[in-house]
Amino acid sequence: MPLAATAAAAGPNSIGVAAHGGNGINSTGGGIGVKATGGDGVGLGKKGGLGLFAQGGLGRDGASMGDAAQFAGNVDVFGDLFVQGNLSKGGGSFKIDHPLDPENKYLYHSFVESPDMMNIYNGNVTTDARGEAVVTLPEWFSALNRDFRYLLTPIGAPAPNLFIAEKIAGNRFRIAGGQPGLEVSWQVTGVRQDAYANKNRIPVEQDKTEQERGLYLHPDAFGQPAEKSVLMVQHPEMMLQLKEAREKAQKEKLP
Repeated sequence: MPLAATAAAAGPNSIGVAAHGGNGINSTGGGIGVKATGGDGVGLGKKGGLGLFAQGGLGRDGASMGDAAQFAGNVDVFGDLFVQGNLSKGGGSFKIDHPLDPENKYLYHSFVESPDMMNIYNGNVTTDARGEAVVTLPEWFSALNRDFRYLLTPIGAPAPNLFIAEKIAGNRFRIAGGQPGLEVSWQVTGVRQDAYANKNRIPVEQDKTEQERGLYLHPDAFGQPAEKSVLMVQHPEMMLQLKEAREKAQKEKLP
């Protein structure tokens, strides 16, 4: 894969490429710092090129590998006029300063995953003198969700007769069968039915292409060498260069 242009850092810890969009003094917003567009794919079964490919710097002499990217601000993922915008990943988490030791530790939690485009809602409610309670949901709830599932948990005392007396209708549902003054923890899940979700359902299972069969997104998780990565098929020349650079870094020492 020939490179149209290259840039090398001038010295230690310097930036390889720096770009700054124009200031939005006489417009609605500032200019774009970097715009990258992949090449067009031509022919049946082909695919257009990536707009951007990034890999963290290699770790040498015991150093860890750098992150591929960091974003200091909000990130939007959206499609253009013709394709959807979707984020695919092998895993994900939040990373925050540890609440009990923020100066010395981080805390991670994994994202909640689902084969459906699922939304989760929950809360607590207290039953009235008849052992009933009505949960009112946001006005947009039924427009956004369908295929509801319910969970009820009594707090402080058992409630074997607790049940959903009326399913969701008009953005509310009714609980019954509890004793008066019982606190109930409830959870409702729904599957998205907004216009975007209805048009762009996520495929739960998908066959690999003929070129990708026998290869892995994460070969190390299966005890396979890096050469078994699907990236070796998608970007063979680039991955070969990275492989050679990694092997060279393992043999050399920093100056």
